[in-house]
Amino acid sequence: MVAKKQPQDGSKVSGSGFTAEERAAMRERARELKSQATKEEGERQVLSKIAEMQPSDRVMAARIHAIIKAHAPTLSPKTWYGMPAYAKDDQVVCFFRCAQKFGTRYATLGFSDEAHLDDGQMWPTDFALTKLTAADEARIVALVKRAVG
Repeated sequence: MVAKKQPQDGSKVSGSGFTAEERAAMRERARELKSQATKEEGERQVLSKIAEMQPSDRVMAARIHAIIKAHAPTLSPKTWYGMPAYAKDDQVVCFFRCAQKFGTRYATLGFSDEAHLDDGQMWPTDFALTKLTAADEARIVALVKRAVG
């Protein structure tokens, strides 16, 4: 019998193989699928999730939200597994995952396979964030514009 490896963040893996945080994210996703929010309601939900974040993540999430609204207005804000996300034709293109969500040491800006970031045979889809500089923001603007393509 192989023992299940416990996460390093102190959470416990249940008999189902998921941590409490992962199970909570799945429950949030089920609620999101039932609600099918309008763009305005999606905006409110995203801003609410950002407001719940720890200060350092909140600052980055708010800035990324503003960047996406300004540079990719065709994307609709919505929550996705309880995280701020941005969708085109109801398909998530990019999302922000705060560090506290799964007890990681950094936040993440991620892109789904709907994003047009393809570059040869291998390219990054997730970017670790500890803070945002002007150069980071410029790179995010370029990534988001390219993702929407």
